[in-house]
Amino acid sequence: MTDTVAQTSQDAPKLVVHHLNDSRSQRILWLLEELEVPYEIKKYQRTAEMTAPPELKAVNPLGVAPVITDDGMNLAESGAIVEYIIQKYGNGRAQPPEAGKIDNLYYTHYSEASLMPMLVNKLIFGIIPQRSPFFLRPLLKGVFGQVSAKLLDPRLKIHADAIEAHLAKGDRQFFAGGEQPTSADYMMIFCLETWATRGGDVIGPKTKAYVERIHARPAYQRALEKGGEYTYAKKAT
Repeated sequence: MTDTVAQTSQDAPKLVVHHLNDSRSQRILWLLEELEVPYEIKKYQRTAEMTAPPELKAVNPLGVAPVITDDGMNLAESGAIVEYIIQKYGNGRAQPPEAGKIDNLYYTHYSEASLMPMLVNKLIFGIIPQRSPFFLRPLLKGVFGQVSAKLLDPRLKIHADAIEAHLAKGDRQFFAGGEQPTSADYMMIFCLETWATRGGDVIGPKTKAYVERIHARPAYQRALEKGGEYTYAKKAT
């Protein structure tokens, strides 16, 4: 585990992000960079099995990221952290326009409640055959491949089409409309960038352009620089 100071001022209170590589905590770094909130990063590396290291249990009994520490309080869960930071440090920023409030509310919760569970299942269905005894791998690969093709892929196509249609409305730059990212974007980006990286062939052009647009933002690039190597996005060259 390593410590990195990011955006500090001498008298500013330190908000600490417990950052696990290749995890949802990357979205928290992006949010903090957009809002220009002083923070400190404590970095944790995944184990050889790609799980979080046991040290994370010191700040979260579940041993998962993201977690922040602020004023002596530890807070986990991406959605809770995003809402907390915007409410406490947003100073009026990251707010949706009046016409986009329902969209912001919906996509903030849709990201982890509906979309991400299917993406995680897709990933797990691919991992199980790889980590099984070698003589079972061909059988399990076929079984889980069929389950994925018949149960997950059709549902993911429906979600991809719905997201694409939403972003096509008025050529939206952000999920809630408006001129700045909101909680919906901070929550949706991890889902979409991991999906695109892992072979999201059903993702439409508007959705791909959205991910590329977010990745190109200066604040996102700063978050990449400070968070370290990240599988789902590349630093600008």
